[in-house]
Parts: sequence; C-alpha cells; structure tokens
Amino acid sequence: MEKTVYLGNESLLTSNQISIPDNLKQKAIEVQEKARTISYVAQENEVLGFISFTDKIKESSKKAVQRLLGEGIDVIMMTGDNEHTAKAVADELGIKHFKANCHPEDKLNEVKKLQQQGKIVAMTGDGINDSPALAQANIGIAMGTGTDVAIESAEITLLKGDILGVAKAKLLSEKLLKNIQENLFFAFIYNVLGVPIAAGLLYPFFGILLSR
Repeated sequence: MEKTVYLGNESLLTSNQISIPDNLKQKAIEVQEKARTISYVAQENEVLGFISFTDKIKESSKKAVQRLLGEGIDVIMMTGDNEHTAKAVADELGIKHFKANCHPEDKLNEVKKLQQQGKIVAMTGDGINDSPALAQANIGIAMGTGTDVAIESAEITLLKGDILGVAKAKLLSEKLLKNIQENLFFAFIYNVLGVPIAAGLLYPFFGILLSR
C-alpha cells in the first residue's frame, strides 16, 4: 500500500494540515538554537521526527562581517531558515539585523525597500532563490560555487565562494576609484596648464613652447 511521506519545514506540514506534537516542536527549537537547520519527517498525518543538519561557519566569514561592520557598512542577513536558527547564526557572526523564513520575493522586496530609502545595496547570494534580489541590487555578488542562475544575475562573481571576497572587493573598488580620480585630476591640471603653454602663452616672455 502506497503512503505519502513528507520531508520539509514546519510550513510544509502546516500547509498539508499536519500538526507537530508540542514535545517534538520544543526539541526542534532546542536544536535550532544551536544554529542547526531541521527538516521534519512525516508519513500521512503523523510526524515521525526530524533530521538536523548544519554548515560550519567559516572563520573567514566572521572576519568579513567584522571588517564590513568596522567600515560602517550595515550588514543584513536574509535566510530561508527559521527564526531560531537564523538568530543563532547571526549572533555567532555578530550580525544585528537579520530576516528569517525568507522566500525569493521577500529578499527582492527587502532590496527594493532599502533602495527606496536611498541606500546603495550590495547583495550576496549563491542560490536560485537569491537570483531576483541579486538582479535588483545595485551590485549583485554571486558565489562561484553557487548556481548558474545566481552567477548570471550578478555583476561580480567570487570564484572561491568565500564572503571575505566581498570585503576585499570593496577595498579593491575603493582603490580603483581613487586611482581613477587621481588620474583625472592630473589630466585636468595638465590640460589647464599645458594647452595655454602649447598655444604660446609663455613664448613672448621666456621663449618656451611645448613641442609635439
């Protein structure tokens, strides 16, 4: 006899009118508060348990967040994970602002909201769910280890898939902009002084001309 099996988050079970026992839900919360993601397993209308899993937070990710915060950048984490897991990860990384249970449209709308406030938004992501927000952001930054859709939606791709590259890209862009500004300044000064001299301004007084 065929039976229907469900594997997913609480929203999946709720949408299929499957209730989670209070004791199991409490146990799940305890696990989520340790920065772990869980997926419930249910058969027909009965919840059998849950599976927990996690990705170890890279030390370089903490450095990247701290470096950006130190430069006055407002860092916001948007994730599809639940509130408990999201808070645990945000606390470990030192991120004050985070949004949990995000769908693709939630991330997109948050980017639009920040832009409407006059802010320049850089969005980093690696999945299909991040693609709309990456395309909408002023600067979309995709992970080279992510999906093709995310990479195609972004302006910058970090080949190593390490968000420390975000901080490095910001530093590199600032140095590049400074170099461009300096070149433009010296080009302006050269033209302001050089053109009149080339036209013979100093020739009557000093006999100076600029040769080609």
